[in-house]
Amino acid sequence: MTPYFSAVIPVFNEEGNLPELHRRLRTAFEAIGRSYEIIFVDDGSRDASFDVLRRLHDSDPNVRVLKFSRNFGHHLAITAGVDAARGEAVIMMDSDLQDLPEEIEKLHDKFLEGYDVVFGIRQNKRHSVFKRVTSKVFTTLINRMIRGTHSINTHIFRIVRRNVIDVLKSCREQHRFIVGLISWAGFRQIGVPVEHGARFAGETKYSLGKMIRLALNSITSFTHVPLQLATYLGTIVSGASFLFLLYIVLRKLIFDTAITGWTSLMVAILFFSGVQLFCLGLIGEYLGRTYSEAQRRPLYIVDVELGVPLAEAPSAGDDAPDPPGEAAPGASHAAAANSSDSLPANGAESR
Repeated sequence: MTPYFSAVIPVFNEEGNLPELHRRLRTAFEAIGRSYEIIFVDDGSRDASFDVLRRLHDSDPNVRVLKFSRNFGHHLAITAGVDAARGEAVIMMDSDLQDLPEEIEKLHDKFLEGYDVVFGIRQNKRHSVFKRVTSKVFTTLINRMIRGTHSINTHIFRIVRRNVIDVLKSCREQHRFIVGLISWAGFRQIGVPVEHGARFAGETKYSLGKMIRLALNSITSFTHVPLQLATYLGTIVSGASFLFLLYIVLRKLIFDTAITGWTSLMVAILFFSGVQLFCLGLIGEYLGRTYSEAQRRPLYIVDVELGVPLAEAPSAGDDAPDPPGEAAPGASHAAAANSSDSLPANGAESR
């Protein structure tokens, strides 16, 4: 039978968290009293995560596992889980137990009021001061640049109804920002305060460089405001240059004096060269995205499947039994997609 809940959980080197996460998820779903499946997506882990997931699958028929052929990135791992999900209510959460399984019931209670998306708003965050500040700056920046119907909550923890999931499955661009796509889709969305747990085991996989890359991907995937800003900057610099040129000419004509000095000249040249390179970089970023989308490569490649095969997963509402078994390693298939680059859009960023 088709489950009511589908929990989609990306995994990257999280072997120490998985047994505890599975135990607490089962407890949470059993407390709610609804059928469920748990879809773990191994995003090219280099530790024993897949071995742990295999054991969980063998011991629990509700556990499904997709193993990527390599690391494709956080948001593409979520995409694969969404593609495989069969439930009416799809839960997205990370595998480090900072998203508490016990808070699912709180999200679900609001979900039952008719909302299509219910996302968690973290209270008493357990991140470092640096992580909290950078997260706040990113959230503020992206919401100012992307003027959508709903503000974007950048944390992944949420419940999403099947109608929104179907919209997500129709969006096949390579450079993906899942929470941005959900916000863009519209429908009825609301946030609910949830507790933020400490990481159960291991360390975060998001370095500063990966966080910056994610921010750049997110902004350029949803808005051309940076290009507009480059245009404005170019206009301002050109205007200032014209006024300065006019000043030099008038000074020469009226006072018969010229501005001399190699230092000021070199500063001006370096400044304007920097502005030009910055604008060219922005143009190159957008041009590169156009090129990668035109390649139409698959979003991700699944090497091993434990449970329902991705290509045969029935949609919500279909009354079909769960096909058993595991696809043989090496019998890989790619996600059906109008997608692109062999390198992941989000820099194969890891959690």
